[in-house]
Amino acid sequence: MRGPTFLLAVLAAVHVRASASSEKAPEFQTLPSLREQAKLLDGWTEERIALIPGLLRKYGVDAWLMSQREYAEDTVFWALKEATQFSARRRTTHLFLASPASGAPAHYSWVENTDFVWTDLRRILGEQQPRSIALNTHPEIAFSGGLHAGELDAVLAGVGEEWREKFVLEPMLGVEVVATMVEGRLPWYRRMMETAWAIIEEGFSEKIIVPGESTSWDVEWWMREKIQSLNYTTWFQPSVYILTGEGFPVAATQHHPHQPSLLDDPRAPDRPIQFGDLIHTDFGVTALGLNTDTQHLGYVLYPGETDADVPKGMLEGLRKVNRLQDIVKSNMKIGLTGNEILKASRGQMRSEGIEGKIYCHATGEWGHSAGTVIGMTNLQDSVPVLGDLPLLKNTYYSIELFAEHFVPERNRTIMFPQEEDVYWDDESNSWEWVYGRQDTLLLIRTPRKAGSDIQEEL
Repeated sequence: MRGPTFLLAVLAAVHVRASASSEKAPEFQTLPSLREQAKLLDGWTEERIALIPGLLRKYGVDAWLMSQREYAEDTVFWALKEATQFSARRRTTHLFLASPASGAPAHYSWVENTDFVWTDLRRILGEQQPRSIALNTHPEIAFSGGLHAGELDAVLAGVGEEWREKFVLEPMLGVEVVATMVEGRLPWYRRMMETAWAIIEEGFSEKIIVPGESTSWDVEWWMREKIQSLNYTTWFQPSVYILTGEGFPVAATQHHPHQPSLLDDPRAPDRPIQFGDLIHTDFGVTALGLNTDTQHLGYVLYPGETDADVPKGMLEGLRKVNRLQDIVKSNMKIGLTGNEILKASRGQMRSEGIEGKIYCHATGEWGHSAGTVIGMTNLQDSVPVLGDLPLLKNTYYSIELFAEHFVPERNRTIMFPQEEDVYWDDESNSWEWVYGRQDTLLLIRTPRKAGSDIQEEL
């Protein structure tokens, strides 16, 4: 049974759009030349590196040592490299100092295949005398555990017995360095998000989908080709699911493409999209060292139908999942852990009569980036380790979840997934949508002429 608060929220959602950005049709945004992109990336990296001494002081660590070999890079390496670097070279070693003495620099780097790196490193450590030296050796957090086992042995042998007892583990260093999105990235991230929306909206339209002919895989591969044609790339294969077709396994609607599949085939069954189908995509683009993550829904109108003919139960389902998005976003308080946010959000959704699941994650530098997680599809009470990290503010997050809703017109309960990325806005002191959020179904209105071939679009 729905709670009274949820019913009020649904009525309000009928009249209020979620974001000004979502009122205009999204457009494809072109990227600058590769040379200009490199300048942007290197500028952002310089800003990020400049923050590291302050982060060391914040976490009470005097020095931070990272070392890796070519093709065996520390996870954090990819957030600190120059744009024209495609991998580490030889042995690539970095040392960061919190408060360097005697006018010494705060950052040292070596690219070396001899013992010089170790002799020079021991010299600097002897001059600076750090009381603690962080290494990235966490067993569970990828962004704090990127030091390869063999390289750890090399570091221990290279620095000597004198410094071994100084080594410490501070997981928030790697997490926060990767998580921090400097201010200049947001306008570009917003343009990337608009491009992702534009690809989804074209893919979920009569330009691409021919009911009875176009299959879910046809649309997936069209989206993948469209990404490539715009000089973007992606971090996962786009997925298209048919959520209301006869014979479509209910379990498949529970599958999240970034989690182990409940089906033998990790992709959705490939059958033609039909009139009356509710379709879903999980989609992201990659560019400029950033990744987007979006899930939207579309509905295939029957010939002659208009917006007014969309099943009301489907509109209510979308409004319900929009409400769940608002619940989670309002509970994302800076400094709380992901598990605390999950508990508060699930308590509120239950009080409003909403059934569903929450599985939010940091995004940006990676698709699933550094930061706390707020639930996982198979962990709805708490998430060990990752869920215990605090929520940081200068980062991007994917609010990813689904709400269940009984659709009378289909006589079944359907899962309504949504995913939108947010950023922290200091002026409003809250999380804001990077581009917008879906609050109306995408409609496939008029099929193309019979006999046309979707391959012409590829």
